[in-house]
Parts: sequence; C-alpha cells; structure tokens
Amino acid sequence: MPIEIPTDLTPELVPLSWLLGTWKGAGRLGTGEDDSEYFTQTVTFSSNGLPYLQYSAQSWLTDEHGAILRPLSVETGFWQLDRPMNDSDGGPGLIPADIVPALRTADDVEALRNADGGFDIMANIVHPGGISELYYGSIKGPQIQLSTDAVMRGAGAKSYTAATRILASSTATFTGAGMWLRRANHWPHMPPLPCTKFPRSPNWFKHDGGSGHRPL
Repeated sequence: MPIEIPTDLTPELVPLSWLLGTWKGAGRLGTGEDDSEYFTQTVTFSSNGLPYLQYSAQSWLTDEHGAILRPLSVETGFWQLDRPMNDSDGGPGLIPADIVPALRTADDVEALRNADGGFDIMANIVHPGGISELYYGSIKGPQIQLSTDAVMRGAGAKSYTAATRILASSTATFTGAGMWLRRANHWPHMPPLPCTKFPRSPNWFKHDGGSGHRPL
C-alpha cells in the first residue's frame, strides 16, 4: 500500500511520515517461551503542524485468543529530526513558533542527510513511575534505530538504565523490536512485534502474510 503524505505536513517530517497513523499488533512477552504471557499493543503517531510527531503507545495483557485481560503499560512522547533549534522554532514553554517553519523546502531537509544517507533523529519518551528517556538515532527510509542517550529516574522509580529500539516497515506492515522498557543487557530482549497499520481511509489494510500479523 503506498504511503500517503498529508499535504499540510511540515517539510522536515516527510522522512518520518510513514509512521503517521495507528498501528496494532499482538505478541508474547519475554523471548516467547511456552509460558510467556500474551499481549497486544496500539501505537499512534500524529502531527499537529509543528516539526515533531506526537507518539503514544498502550499495551494490554491478553489470553491466547487475544481477549484483553488487563492493562500492561503506557508511554507517550515526541519524535523529530535531530537538528539545532533556532528562532523559528517554538518553545520552551508557551513561546510560539514562527508561522513559517524553520525548514521551508525539501532542499532544506535534504541538507540534513547524514553520511549514511539517512537523517539523525531524537525521541523523548515518558513512562509512568518516574521514568523519562531521551533517544538519539537515525532513520533511513523505512528503518529506524534508536538508543537512549539519557534516562531520568525519580527517587522512587525502578532501576532502569538504557534501551534500544529498532523499527522497520515493509509496505503497510510495521515490525518493532525493543519497543518495551528493558534494562540493557539485563532484561530479556523482546522478539519483533508484527503490527498492522490502520490507514486513514475507512477500509483499513490487513496483512495476511502470516508471521503473526492480525487485527484486533
């Protein structure tokens, strides 16, 4: 299915535009052993016209048939190209952005390509329980790799030091690994979570190629 780029999307979000929409998928916790619990997740990326994507993800424990048992986790944040902020950008706080974006044309965005032919990105992700993460990484076409640069923990937060996220898209199918809080080299790695994207049109796309892809 072709990727639809909204006509009102600010130019610097075009490299991230394939993320826009709602993704749903199901998998198993841990490394997928017979006693691993089942879960499902909904991930949403949206744009409000400013040069970042708003991100939210919510997960639930399920039975083996996909029936929801109870909430599992929730996280929210912002994803954007990694570039110096300038006077055209909004913030901090209620300082408004200029009506003309900092990057006005495709050529302005192309100038940010890195040595690997992709773009440097960053993501701020916040979790309940006093944990906030700052990720840096890169996006090259439909592939994203992110690693934590900093983790802020409240005085009563659980021990947690680092994480890696790897995302990839094939047509309308989205797979992610490391989409969950884990302590690097300590918590077991999550297997890839196959997800199906719900496009903006009423007739949503269903991937029937196996590998666990299914709608909720």
